[in-house]
Amino acid sequence: MATKTTRRAAAPGNDFPRPYTTVDVVIFTVLKDALKVLLVQRPSDTTEPHPGLWALPGGFVNVELDEDLLACARRKLLQKTGVDSPYLEQLGSWGSATRDPRGWSATHAYFALIPVQDLELAKGANAADVAWFDVDELLQAPALAFDHSDILLAAVERLRSKVEYTSLPAFLLQEPFTLPQLQRTYEVVLGRPVDKSGFRTRMLAADFLEEVGFVESESNRPPMGYRLKDRSTPVTFPRTFSPRNKG
Repeated sequence: MATKTTRRAAAPGNDFPRPYTTVDVVIFTVLKDALKVLLVQRPSDTTEPHPGLWALPGGFVNVELDEDLLACARRKLLQKTGVDSPYLEQLGSWGSATRDPRGWSATHAYFALIPVQDLELAKGANAADVAWFDVDELLQAPALAFDHSDILLAAVERLRSKVEYTSLPAFLLQEPFTLPQLQRTYEVVLGRPVDKSGFRTRMLAADFLEEVGFVESESNRPPMGYRLKDRSTPVTFPRTFSPRNKG
């Protein structure tokens, strides 16, 4: 049986009702050689939708605090992780009369890339818990609140597509990092190995890294450490990555 959609009255001075407007953030990191996403658990003892289910962090736009959607996304990100300026990209918008049982709703989704070492997770006032989840496991058995499983799938597809030809995985690493660490991060995000022979050449030729000196290592020859020259945007490579040759 279809659920009756609640319609809100128009605000004074308006001749039409306003939809609920929210921002959701898909927060990615790499942890224990796996691509992870941050989820918050909705409280069970509540009359709000989907009690007890896990969801992407987000919430309503605050017109007194948020000058635009990006500001709202940054505020939500800071509340959940304590991180102020990670890589953040707008993903898309989802809206309908049925995605939220409280009424017509539209959400504007972003995805963020954060080194796990920088995080101080906070569940917030409206969450029962907060935790990292394996992305591939979630995609195999989607069961998130609202339409967040669809949003997560779109974010993973966008990320993996862009990783094929950009420097995005570098935003998942704490600085300084080594080139082997960067290659491993590419492989974790893509879910497959990449050809090692040309990786170093491509990374250095793209001129987005700067040397910061040798870093500690168990090797007799300490590796060179690197950091990003510009953390505001990734660089684009002229071609995609090739899978590592087998056999």
